[in-house]
Amino acid sequence: MPKKKSKKIFVLDTSVLLYDYEAVRNFEKNDVAIPITVLEELDTFKKGNNVINLHAREFIRYLDGISDDNMLQDWIPLNGRSHGKLRVITQGSNSQDATKVYGSDKNDHRIINAALHLKEENPNQRVILVSKDINLRLKARALNLEAEDYESIQIKDIEHLYRGKTELEIEDPALISKFYEEGKLSPEEIGEENPTCNHYYIMKSHGSSALGWYNPKSEMIEVVDKMHAYGIQPKNAEQTFALHALQNPNILCATITGAAGTGKTLLALASALEQRSKFKQVYLARPIVPLSNKDIGFLPGDANQKIDPYMQPLWDNLSFIKNQYKETSKPFKKIDEMLQTDKLRIVPLAYIRGRSLSNVIFIIDEAQNLTPHEVKTIITRAGENTKVIFTGDIFQIDTPYLDAQSNGLSYLVDRMHNHDLYAHINLEKGERSDLANLASKLL
Repeated sequence: MPKKKSKKIFVLDTSVLLYDYEAVRNFEKNDVAIPITVLEELDTFKKGNNVINLHAREFIRYLDGISDDNMLQDWIPLNGRSHGKLRVITQGSNSQDATKVYGSDKNDHRIINAALHLKEENPNQRVILVSKDINLRLKARALNLEAEDYESIQIKDIEHLYRGKTELEIEDPALISKFYEEGKLSPEEIGEENPTCNHYYIMKSHGSSALGWYNPKSEMIEVVDKMHAYGIQPKNAEQTFALHALQNPNILCATITGAAGTGKTLLALASALEQRSKFKQVYLARPIVPLSNKDIGFLPGDANQKIDPYMQPLWDNLSFIKNQYKETSKPFKKIDEMLQTDKLRIVPLAYIRGRSLSNVIFIIDEAQNLTPHEVKTIITRAGENTKVIFTGDIFQIDTPYLDAQSNGLSYLVDRMHNHDLYAHINLEKGERSDLANLASKLL
């Protein structure tokens, strides 16, 4: 007879609840403790339009719905039989005091003290502090307190995250000729038994090559023709695949990943402009991630002036596309006209909260700085005839408590690939300049 597992007690830090307000439900039948200091910190995050403000409010509402008058003394059952219990805990007198060890009475040290007190109260149970804050975990372990990262929404094998393409060596060169003549091949002919929906292929055979993709509707590998988008020409196979996915009317959600200079944002924007007649509006957005701890509120000017510094890369790409044409040309003037008539809008992500977006093409740049919850919120805003495009570099994270494994863009690629409405391509070759490529490789 298997030995029954003893229940653990997980102590959650503020960072976990700001990342996932439903975190308390993700520890199976184990118990969950929330230090009173965490509730105080959540109270300071209640106001605002960012996702962390939303998560703070949602968790406080949830706690209010299940709590009673004895919340500091008793364990409260969480909803459902598959869950354990929850309790709010306070600091107590411990054999170790984090505030004295680390020389300051910080909130982090109070949280550690609360967890240490709970550990001494429950010597027969494992007490584990869960935090997205690496420094807090290190400090806790230094005091012999178990500490873990919150990994409920996390990609386990980021090195093998879906990349959207496969390179194949074809033994029979006649297959390449047949592919070009007929425009298609069966997956079995190239040795692919269960191809992924909208997957791309670089097929090579004795000096000849061909680009193809698996069409889930025809269930055939079809030719990918080189195309352009509003004056922008693809410079390599991956960019050709990206333009194909971005302009395929049957693909309603696309993700383009890659390092700086690979052309992610430029291709997405050019493709949107190329398809402008199919949609009422084109929205461009990117997360507002303050630098040097300077929040948007510290910037001078009105709302539009405040967000302009964060949106400048989008304006730069738009200017680059415009400059493919003469100032007197119709395509050049068309972009200015779209901006003046609001057919093309550069907006902060908060703009879409609570809205239903129909007949639009929506580009979200720097999507690696979004949480999985934010990505879900954006996609669920999509109405009829809406296409959503996410671009970003999953190894260039600017948001605290997110990394390559836990950010929303990685989560989206991992969960959505192999669905007929979705396509993904990872851009590998930098095309910005030789100097930029050299820096990416050596620095």
